[in-house]
Amino acid sequence: MLERLTPEQSQRLVSELPGWALTNDGKGMVKQFVFADFKAAFAFMTQVALQAEVMNHHPEWRNVYNRVEIVLTTHDVDGLSTRDRDLADYIEHITR
Repeated sequence: MLERLTPEQSQRLVSELPGWALTNDGKGMVKQFVFADFKAAFAFMTQVALQAEVMNHHPEWRNVYNRVEIVLTTHDVDGLSTRDRDLADYIEHITR
């Protein structure tokens, strides 16, 4: 069964991932990515979207030209879960 991460686990998670921070309510994690142009930003979003479908775990995001802001949270547990960690790990992997 999927469980919500504790506040301590959530803080540890974002501290281990460069650039990620907890949302103000502590129920999610957020990071902004900057790309060369819109095409690169959209290509990134496409990669994430395809993986999110495979994982059945979808981000909340916002795109303005070359910037993409991603918020990860697990609505089923009203907070962060291992699903968020797994998707964040994938995102970090493709942006290295």
